[in-house]
Amino acid sequence: MDRLNLTDLAALLREAAGSDEGVPLDEAALDTLFLDLGYDSLALLQVTGIVERDHDVALDEEALDEAQTPRAYLDLVNGAPDARSAA
Repeated sequence: MDRLNLTDLAALLREAAGSDEGVPLDEAALDTLFLDLGYDSLALLQVTGIVERDHDVALDEEALDEAQTPRAYLDLVNGAPDARSAA
């Protein structure tokens, strides 16, 4: 699996939110809540579907609920088992 990086996550979130506006997602925002960055649960749900498909990972729903910052989300995705081994 390719690691998901902050730049890729930012692009996916902007696409899911349908906007290039909002708070920039950079190193300074790693520990800021997604809601404070302007991204709601629907945007995260859309991003998660894309990430699971494109990075071939299976993400735990409970852990996703806890991953409320970009840093936590990236740690979760990059530490997840691939979908083949999780099945």
